[in-house]
Formats: sequence, structure tokens, C-alpha cells
Amino acid sequence: MMPPRHRSVAWPLKVPAAWLFAEARLGDALWMALDRLPRGAGVVFGFRDLPRAVRRRLFEHVAAVARRRRLVLVDAADPRIAKAHDRAELVAARRRGARLVFVSPVFATASHPGASALGRVRWGLLVRGAGVPVAALGGMTARRYRSLRPLGAVAWGAIDAWTC
Repeated sequence: MMPPRHRSVAWPLKVPAAWLFAEARLGDALWMALDRLPRGAGVVFGFRDLPRAVRRRLFEHVAAVARRRRLVLVDAADPRIAKAHDRAELVAARRRGARLVFVSPVFATASHPGASALGRVRWGLLVRGAGVPVAALGGMTARRYRSLRPLGAVAWGAIDAWTC
């Protein structure tokens, strides 16, 4: 399902390097996480399990914070972003016209306990020659992002990194 046009902001000329994945498991820590983001960072708004009206109200509250903090707010259903776990999904996202693909999980993550992580080397090999800007997701921190930049990461996303 495509998000309504008012849901996401105009795509920035420069992709934000840091992203918060705003999901239900954040609870009230969502507001702290939004405050911890650097100006110009991005927010991927999830909350897909909420009733439509509740999700819309929450989105509007997050949008107000995003405007005040100059954050880029994008609905998780926005086709300009995508998540990929393997090469086939990465290629499919590029073909659909995604402007940024989050490739995950790079490291072990609380979002998917027990899931097999790619690690730096496999992540780097997976994104080599992707033909689309790629971001690292899964157990990410600013320090881990810096270690992935030489391998092709233009951005990183996280949940827990913004609440700790």
C-alpha cells in the first residue's frame, strides 16, 4: 500500500547519514530518541500495527517534532526507501527506484534476536556495486557506521542506539 503523499517530506538532496527507525517497541522512549537525533537526521516511521486513526495522530505528533528539529520524516511504506537482507532484495529495491536501501542485519540486533548477522565483510561484499545508496541497519552505532563507510555505507539506521 502506498502512503498518502502528505506522509513523507520532499526527498532531501543529501541523504541523512543517521536514521531512527521509529517502531512500537520504543514506547515512550520514542520522544527521547527523537530529541537525541542530530539535526538533519532521518526518521523512518513504522507503527504499522496501530489502527489507522491512531497511527495518523502519532505521525502528526512526530512530524511536528521533525519540523522543529529539522529532521527528515519518511513513512516506512515510502517506496523511496527499502530494506534488503540479500542481493536479490537489494537488486529488486534498486529496480523499484529506491533512493536508499537499508541492508541488514549487519550485527546482532534486539529487533531480531537470534537472527544471523552479516558482519562487516559479508555486508561489504553484498553492497559492492549496488547501484543505489546503501545504509547499514542492525545493531548499528555511530562508531560501527564509521567502520562501514569505506565499504560503501552512506548512512546508518538504528532503534536502540538513540535510546541508550
